Amino acid sequence: MTDMLATRAEALRELHRPGDPLVLPNAWDAGSARRVAAAGFPAVATSSSAVAESLGHADGEATPPGEMFAAVARVARAVAVPVTADLERGYGLGPAELVERLLGAGAVGLNLEDSDPRTGGLVDAGVQADLLAGIRAAAEAAGVPVVLNARVDVFVRADGDSAARLSEAIRRATRYLAAGADCVYPILLADPAALSALVRAVPGPVNALARPGAPTVPELAALGVARVSYGGGLYAAARAHTDRLLDVVRAGGDPFAGNRSAASG
Repeated sequence: MTDMLATRAEALRELHRPGDPLVLPNAWDAGSARRVAAAGFPAVATSSSAVAESLGHADGEATPPGEMFAAVARVARAVAVPVTADLERGYGLGPAELVERLLGAGAVGLNLEDSDPRTGGLVDAGVQADLLAGIRAAAEAAGVPVVLNARVDVFVRADGDSAARLSEAIRRATRYLAAGADCVYPILLADPAALSALVRAVPGPVNALARPGAPTVPELAALGVARVSYGGGLYAAARAHTDRLLDVVRAGGDPFAGNRSAASG
């Protein structure tokens, strides 16, 4: 089992290529994960917000850890490609337990954010670096080179001017890579010039978020991004489509108009 997980972790790491990014349309359950893999994507990522809502919880570590890891395990069992899990800030678990439960679920990568889920404020960069270093050490001890994606939440809030936020994001990203992260994720950074500057400044792969108003995947590739995530975007779009179908049903219309094959079961 350890050898298989190690092989998948190495395969996931090798997919992070600046200029030719790994594209991750984030899944939220086994069914959506199967669709992602069937569409030809070489890895599956979960979205913490999408998983939480699909389980009836709010985002922000309101999901009990057991439920989150069980959901990740269902995703990993459903596909034959590497799985990376969005684990918010780790649900208060220590590095050894976090890695043990991640690998026990069959996942070989994880996202960790540097926001405090209780206050919403940024965690001290040194404290976050220590957590990342602990996870790297635990993964090495387990014999699986887990792919650690360190989220940088500087752009989630509007503290300071844009130049100060960019400088702080670069500082944090550089420190997280030095602590053992494989990739850094300045979530919500969408300005092409700023994103390009960050990519050039940090000594490792950069993950960007695909969302309305952000550069397209080809544009992100041209900026040197190595990984593109869709976060909870596909789940939100699926939820909105479901709401529209429910409106049709409530109005007495035919939700299957133009798609009779959907009317089964």
